[in-house]
Amino acid sequence: MLSRTADHLFWMARYTERAENTARMLDVNVQTSMLPQSEAETAQGWRAMLGISELQHAFDQKYRTLEGRAVIDFMVRDPANPSSIVACLTEARENARAVRGTLTTEVWEIQNQTWLDMQQHLKGELLESDPSKFFEWVKYRSHLSRGVTVGTMLRDEAVHFIRLGTFLERADNTARILDVKFHGGAAEPAGDAMTQRDFYYWGALLRSVSGFEIYRKVYRDVITPARIAELLMLRSDMPRSLLACMDEVLLNLRAVHNEVSADTERYAGRLHAQLQFGKIDDLLAEGLHDTLTAFLADINELGNRISRDFLVPLAA
Repeated sequence: MLSRTADHLFWMARYTERAENTARMLDVNVQTSMLPQSEAETAQGWRAMLGISELQHAFDQKYRTLEGRAVIDFMVRDPANPSSIVACLTEARENARAVRGTLTTEVWEIQNQTWLDMQQHLKGELLESDPSKFFEWVKYRSHLSRGVTVGTMLRDEAVHFIRLGTFLERADNTARILDVKFHGGAAEPAGDAMTQRDFYYWGALLRSVSGFEIYRKVYRDVITPARIAELLMLRSDMPRSLLACMDEVLLNLRAVHNEVSADTERYAGRLHAQLQFGKIDDLLAEGLHDTLTAFLADINELGNRISRDFLVPLAA
């Protein structure tokens, strides 16, 4: 497969997944901002999300005050923000259009219709009146894209690069969603005692990754931060966990192996092994924020290596 074609497929999938995960992060903050708390605590939650997304500086340049509505506008509508939902879905469509002949008709139509529908949603009042409903729509369109891809495309290199982009992006975003709680290392999950506010926060976080029902099925007990961290990091049967994502990254990376990718496969294998054989007690002892920060740096480096070995090289 041509590097440019692989590049478009890879980034089509990454941008689609990024839009979904931006919606998931925003939905967590919308839900938790409605809990009883001071204005300072509410602002801290929004600032943590911007910081974990590495967008604090860009936001501060455009907005004088930190308010939920301003953050939502920045993370949804702003085309200059590369992680905004508008920017992500636009880029996903453009990458799909560039390789229209490689995709099935159904995959292209999902990408195109999502972009068209987004324009109508943002012209209306849905985002202002019910932001959670808009975020659910974004997640639903991402689910459709993945399902149609798996259900209609030949299982060749095109699908492997799409899946590679999807799960690399998902790993990055799951780590960010989890780390929002621990940004700055101020709230490590030491012990199982939680306030009522903490319980509702962790419940919202689990729902944001479609994990609330899974948690109840796996642990059959009260929600605790340590178990949530274990579920979202170390369980391969949790679809959005870091280990499950790395299972898929490694599988698809091996499927597109070429003569220069052995070192990248070893790098991915090392990162996978750290999760596969890791213990949650050890990770918590090291500090969850520090562990997630290191993981995000590793995922970024892995993405750079994949670009170097298979795709159009990133600009220096």
